[in-house]
Amino acid sequence: MSQTGISDEFADQLVSTCRPAVGDALRSVVYFTPDAFDVLYVRSDLYDGDTEKARSAKAVFIENERLGFSSSETYNELSPEEGMEPDIGEYEFTVRVFSDGFVNRVVVGDHGVLLTTNQLYLNDFEELAVSLRNQLAERPGD
Repeated sequence: MSQTGISDEFADQLVSTCRPAVGDALRSVVYFTPDAFDVLYVRSDLYDGDTEKARSAKAVFIENERLGFSSSETYNELSPEEGMEPDIGEYEFTVRVFSDGFVNRVVVGDHGVLLTTNQLYLNDFEELAVSLRNQLAERPGD
């Protein structure tokens, strides 16, 4: 049962976007809002197939990644006229690099996707992030 109200069709679309872009390196896909999250995909060799164990593990990531809702607005509001950083463009995605993998966050408005992967080339994330941003921006029901 969905905690966020995401439709099964949209959840499948998000996973279908991530899976071919990242391949077997994909560990998990999580859809989240400021108040809830749904684990959409977890690789079968993780968490002993236990959905609750996966959800508990992802809750830690999601609490941190929810900061992206306010930080993306902050970055988009930076103004060179106010003595801030010169315009660096619109927020696109965040990649957190760890010794054995990555956490990738894409936020659009009041919803986002978090995915975890084994090690990849950073360029692999850019194309995927663009696809996810487009999907989030065009989410059915908006």
